[in-house]
Amino acid sequence: MENDRKQPADGMNEPQARDGAGRHGESGGQSAPQRRGEGTDAATRQYQDELRKLDSAGTVDEAHDRKAGGSDRGHQASGANPDEPRGGGADLDPSEARERGSITGLIRDNAMTIGLAASSLALLAGTRGGADEKPASVAIAEGFMPPAEVAEKKGVSWDLHVSDHDRVDFFTEFLMGKNYDKTRTWLERIGKYGPMIQNELRERGMPEDLLYLTMIESGLDPNAYSKAHAAGLWQFIQETGERYGLEVSTYVDDRRDPVKATPAALTYLQEMHERFDSWYLSAAGYNTGENRVGRLMRETTGTEKGTDEGYWSIWERLPAETRDYVPLMLAMGHIAKEPAKYGFHDLEYQQPLTFEEVLLPGGTQLSAVAAAAGVDSDVVYDLNPHLVKKQTPPNREMAVRVPVGQSKQVAGAFGAQVVNTGALAD
Repeated sequence: MENDRKQPADGMNEPQARDGAGRHGESGGQSAPQRRGEGTDAATRQYQDELRKLDSAGTVDEAHDRKAGGSDRGHQASGANPDEPRGGGADLDPSEARERGSITGLIRDNAMTIGLAASSLALLAGTRGGADEKPASVAIAEGFMPPAEVAEKKGVSWDLHVSDHDRVDFFTEFLMGKNYDKTRTWLERIGKYGPMIQNELRERGMPEDLLYLTMIESGLDPNAYSKAHAAGLWQFIQETGERYGLEVSTYVDDRRDPVKATPAALTYLQEMHERFDSWYLSAAGYNTGENRVGRLMRETTGTEKGTDEGYWSIWERLPAETRDYVPLMLAMGHIAKEPAKYGFHDLEYQQPLTFEEVLLPGGTQLSAVAAAAGVDSDVVYDLNPHLVKKQTPPNREMAVRVPVGQSKQVAGAFGAQVVNTGALAD
């Protein structure tokens, strides 16, 4: 990825890795970091079921890339150990096979001593609305405040455990220094995708601060694509995405669809939390594979279940990428909650993504949809990042997203049917 990041702020030295860990290996027996202290759906399913019925006619292609292997089935970086799982991507146009916006990719390419994995998974939020009912997404958007505004009004608070140690400081310095321009873009994308993510987390009773896990996965870019062939907001590899019901084929890559990928990611995280009793350990499992984390916990503590502090008990035995996964997530959270404190002033949060849907014939070009809606093609492409060929699959009807207020116009142009669902906010 292009090396276009801003240099560290005046007076700030570029952070140096403090544990000697490289991006490919273990820490060479370094001790764990010293901690200085601690801070202390039915409608959705119905919506998903309806969309699956509309989209279920196609056949998923055989993977052209290597699927995950072995018993550990996490989201592994290209620099991972050879006995760990690897991912497979969609059959993409070569021009798309590049890393876009992934923070883990940025760090691997430009800060070799940091070493983070390109992980994966993704999320959803949606409810069904009647003909005269206000779309669910609009209500979500109106009730959403970016973390910084919440902190200004109510004070800084977390619903994740917060460990305070030097690796969090290290990544905070990186995000506000060398990575400044990219970090600013990612913060502004909270306005677009935060309402959907945090609403779904809230509905599931999960910590809303897991939003920051998404941010370190992809920079909140649904088109992010890693060297390990992980794609989308939550960086699913193909095998894991398909395991959680996401289609990855020549024409459709649901890993890139925030609405469909989000519930898959959160379900995966919930399953690991049931196994480990810890969101830190669940995040580690998300990154390196749940079975590896389970094995290390059994060998170190005698049980897979533990507290968030259990992450630090196995910290030095985790791959370099995974060791820094939680510290980076916490660093992103600190900055998102108090951006001005870290030099991010006058953020312009993007508008929440809202849309309506029209059931269109197979082979319909998205550029033709945009013309019917009277908008630029990029607007419709942005609403449908999962349609990787910028058209619906041949010989198969599919729901296509259009700007709010344009569904009837588009349906009329194609003699098609409006999908009776509320618009969603990404």
